[in-house]
Amino acid sequence: MKNAIKLVVSCSALAVAGLAMAQPSPGAWAPPQNVLQLSANGTFEVVQDLLSITLVATKEGADAAAVQAQVKQVMDAALTEARKSAQPGQLDVRTGNFNVHPRYTRDGKTNGWQGTAELVLEGRDFARVSQVAGRLDTLTVGNMSYGLSRETRAKAEGEAQTLAIEAFKQKATALAKDFGFMGYTLREVSVNADHAGPMPRVMAMKASAPGAAADAAVPVEPGKASVVVNVSGSVQLK
Repeated sequence: MKNAIKLVVSCSALAVAGLAMAQPSPGAWAPPQNVLQLSANGTFEVVQDLLSITLVATKEGADAAAVQAQVKQVMDAALTEARKSAQPGQLDVRTGNFNVHPRYTRDGKTNGWQGTAELVLEGRDFARVSQVAGRLDTLTVGNMSYGLSRETRAKAEGEAQTLAIEAFKQKATALAKDFGFMGYTLREVSVNADHAGPMPRVMAMKASAPGAAADAAVPVEPGKASVVVNVSGSVQLK
């Protein structure tokens, strides 16, 4: 999977503090002079390579203990089946929320109990994750989301950081020249990474036709994510 999709660089100058200020009197505190504050952004777009599907087991009944036992039985069977295909990084299996709560009528009276439990499938092998989700037909899909693996995010941040630093340097050089200075020295700088990806595209599940395979894979389609690194700070014009 090719991660690099598009490179975007944007810069903005924030303020110039004390340009051409008068010299302070002897012994007085000297405020910073000819100090330029600016920031630059580097953006690196990548295809999301981490899929997470949350499957939900739901049972209802008049007795809380019986409902809990039924939910536990379904989850135990689903966990056993999912673990057969588990592989670290490619398909990780874990449990989510598990709760049993009362149902109420309109007049506030208890009308039975409902139990729910979550099974989370997550990994970089989309085919494996979606096939296991489709095979666990005793559960329903509660949520599907995409993200970036740790390795992909680290690489994207490195690329975006390089872009942001280069943009910062170029902007500082250009502004120093525009203000009539020969160059600059770096005073202070901060580097911050952010994730501002667009909403992923998720293909809706369709009801299975009679006689369709029970283990049909859940349809999936990843989107793109933007990893943004911001470099901001101040430089001394000289």
